[in-house]
Amino acid sequence: MRKPHPVPLLRPFEGAGRATAFLAVGALIQTAALLVLAVPWLNGGPTKALSCVVAVLACLTVIGAASPVLTRMQAARFHSRLGVGIPAAGRRWSWRQVRYHLVAGPLIAAGGACVLTLWAASAVAATVYVWIWALPPETRLAQAGYTVQAGYLTAAGIAGLYAAAWLSGALVRLDTRIAPDLLGPSPADRLRRRVEEVTEARAGVVDAADAERRRIERDLHDGAQQRLVSLAVNLGLAKVTMPDLSEDARKVIDEAHREAKEAIAELQDLVRGLHPAVLEDRGLDAALSGLAERAPLPVRVRVDLAERPAPAIEAVAYFVVSEALANVVKHARAAGAEVRVERAGGILIVVVSDDGVGGADPSGGTGLAGLAKRVASVDGTFSISSPAGGPTVVTVELPCAP
Repeated sequence: MRKPHPVPLLRPFEGAGRATAFLAVGALIQTAALLVLAVPWLNGGPTKALSCVVAVLACLTVIGAASPVLTRMQAARFHSRLGVGIPAAGRRWSWRQVRYHLVAGPLIAAGGACVLTLWAASAVAATVYVWIWALPPETRLAQAGYTVQAGYLTAAGIAGLYAAAWLSGALVRLDTRIAPDLLGPSPADRLRRRVEEVTEARAGVVDAADAERRRIERDLHDGAQQRLVSLAVNLGLAKVTMPDLSEDARKVIDEAHREAKEAIAELQDLVRGLHPAVLEDRGLDAALSGLAERAPLPVRVRVDLAERPAPAIEAVAYFVVSEALANVVKHARAAGAEVRVERAGGILIVVVSDDGVGGADPSGGTGLAGLAKRVASVDGTFSISSPAGGPTVVTVELPCAP
């Protein structure tokens, strides 16, 4: 249901009650802090310079110690009265919070107290025709021309109510602008939290993409690939069990059988490119050994891992080696290559080297740029050394839990 529009004359008072209550609670909270500051100065206060310094330092110490409590009270006030959330600061207290409780908070509270006084005085003045009749008759008659004075007083009271409404909103806006910056996390803390949130979100996306690749691999392996295998078997049986076929029919069956086997091989390559089943079942050592066996040149593999890293890290390491070996075969003109995988603390180190002609350039469209992006997706580092004449060494460092 649509909220009715306020009468134009009453529009300045929209939300004024909530703003006034917000200022009143803030004045009460700051009064407690101001009382602490006023204690050393009661009964005349200290007279010597050293005593004054000690008193000031004592007040600062007390306010600093009480800063976390005062900050939580202020945050509760913003949340309950305005619905504004102030995140907790990273440390128990900071000088930014003390500055608010010693400077900004008291000044705004003092302004709020003045506004509350203006509200009260203006309300009394604006309702003079209501309460004046409660005065004794002789008092009213003794005031010659009280009706004209009451009219002026009423007009002044109404103007004061409008001014109090505007000032309440202005003070609330000022406090809402200052308090989150001083009571909440510092800009550095906010930036650090934002980086952490982005990192967590990116890790979630990487994990989700890896899980989706594994799902597609399983669907292809258990679905389309099995159907193609069944088709190839049936075509092979047809050639054996139907010797009386015509030559033309036999050629068609032979061609279909050959294409079915080629489709199976292509689908197997596609499945391995998505996420090889051996990687999920047996880990990096077995998966990289399979890559080495399929390579058209000698590849030495050495994997030294006490335990398996996270699935996403394993997948990145596998595809790094796969793409690096593909580049060796296509561009390096190498006689052999070596793959070394080891773990140093919380870092998984993958090194792929060859004895080829060198000169590999990540900006040359050889797939190395894409490899660097894949490594960066898990906060890893990618480096390559490939001088002219070789050798080429690709080194990747991937973070993993210690």
